[in-house]
Amino acid sequence: MTWGLALDLLGTFFFAISGSLLAAKRGFDIVASLLLGSLTGLGGGVVRDLIIGRPPAAFNEPIHLIPPVLAALVVFFMSSHVQRFWTTILVFDAVGLAVFCTTGAVTALEFGMNPIASLLLGVTTAVGGGLMRDVVANHDPQLFNPRDLYAAPAFAGSALIVLIWQLGGAGNIALYSVTAAVLVFRLLSLKYAWRVPGAQFARGQGDGSAAS
Repeated sequence: MTWGLALDLLGTFFFAISGSLLAAKRGFDIVASLLLGSLTGLGGGVVRDLIIGRPPAAFNEPIHLIPPVLAALVVFFMSSHVQRFWTTILVFDAVGLAVFCTTGAVTALEFGMNPIASLLLGVTTAVGGGLMRDVVANHDPQLFNPRDLYAAPAFAGSALIVLIWQLGGAGNIALYSVTAAVLVFRLLSLKYAWRVPGAQFARGQGDGSAAS
C-alpha cells in the first residue's frame, strides 16, 4: 500500500463517518447509514474519475469500500457519544475535505490533466461527497452556507498542490504538509466563523418584485 492510497483511505473513512453521523442524527437505520457514509466518502472521487475518463477507484479497487463499512459500524456502536453535536460532523468532514482536495488534485495531475483542470478536480473531489451527503439527507448543503468557509480551504489546498507540482516539488512531505495546512485552515474557519463576503442587496431588490 502506498502512502497516497493510505491517505485516500483515511479521507474516505473520515468523510464516511460524517455521512453516517448525519444519518444517525436524522434517525436513519444502519443500512441507510452505510449508504450515506459510502456516498459521502466515495462520491467526490467517483465524479473525479469519471471526468478524467478512468474506472472509478472505488469500484476498481475494492479496498476503498472498507472505510465506509468501518465508519457505519463505528457510528452504530458509538453514536450515543458523538451524534449529539453537529460540530463533531463538521470536524470529521474537515479531515475528509483536507485529504481529498490534495489527493484529488494529485490524481488528476498524475493522469495528465492540465493545472487548472487538476485544481478544479481537487475541489470537486473534496466537496462532491459532502454535497451529495447533504442533498440526499435533505440537509442544507454546507457548501452553500453563507456563514461558513467550505470550498475556500479546498481551493487553497488544491491550488497549492498544483503549484508545488509545477515547481517540481511534489512528494509525500508536500502532500501531507498541504493536507495539514488545509485542515488547520478549515478548523480555524469553524472556530472563528470566517466567511467569504457576499453581494449585498437592498431590501426589496433582487426578489423579482420590481415593476416591469
